[in-house]
Amino acid sequence: MLDILATVFGVVFIVAVWIALYDSNHFTVRRFQISDRRIRKPVRAVVLADLHNKRYGKDNERLLEEIRAQKPDVILVAGDILTAKPGKSFEPAIAFLRELAGEFPVCYGNGNHEHRLNLYPHVYGDMGKRYGEALREIGIEPLVNNHVLFREWGIAVYGAQIDKEYYRRFAVRPMEENYLTEILGRRPEGLYTVLLAHNPDYFPRYAGWGADLTLSGHVHGGVARVPFWGKGVISPGYRLFPKYDGGIFREGQAVMVLSRGLGMHTIPIRLFNPGELWVIDLKPEE
Repeated sequence: MLDILATVFGVVFIVAVWIALYDSNHFTVRRFQISDRRIRKPVRAVVLADLHNKRYGKDNERLLEEIRAQKPDVILVAGDILTAKPGKSFEPAIAFLRELAGEFPVCYGNGNHEHRLNLYPHVYGDMGKRYGEALREIGIEPLVNNHVLFREWGIAVYGAQIDKEYYRRFAVRPMEENYLTEILGRRPEGLYTVLLAHNPDYFPRYAGWGADLTLSGHVHGGVARVPFWGKGVISPGYRLFPKYDGGIFREGQAVMVLSRGLGMHTIPIRLFNPGELWVIDLKPEE
């Protein structure tokens, strides 16, 4: 009996390792479509989140090839394209973004890793400054509580960089009702508003502020997902089975597309949880 149990356990372990290796180096393309009367012409956006310096093939050729195949009008970044680690090179992130910025408009919303570089210079030295300079050299200016208006599309894109307090572990800290208005101002009238907000925990607040579409990441799909149930296991804040783990969520008319991300960092595996590249088509309401 013990031999049988050991064999079964060994087979299950080998299968799990194989799936984890596959999922950790594989991504899927997911699609979503939105129609709204304020959108003036069809726009296709590719959404990137949580790449964390990951490379899919040499120089990220597999990821770049898939992005180009989608023929996007704009690239929307929902944060954490690099990993904040003292002394770690951010060249993989810059090399990838350089290719994208040479072909497409890029709207870059910071995640907690980009934010952390500038918050703690005693830990990261001048890494934040150098990363910012490298982005500007390739024509990308992160939307740090700022926005860009695509009036010809009828779309506004905002980037929210919320305080480190809202990334604390174990519990979701309350966010004051007017906090987002204080850091972002009021949303524009007459334009469909897209908010790049890395942390999905505050989706109700984003919707209350006026975001029609929120694009988030951060949770990595829960690292591992429970087969058949499909629920993510753990969040970066060490909360089990987080409410917002990946996919489409709604608050009234507001929508959040929560990417499971493309890379890894603290827990360097993905299990039953391949990376995601989201393609969103925004169209005028017929």
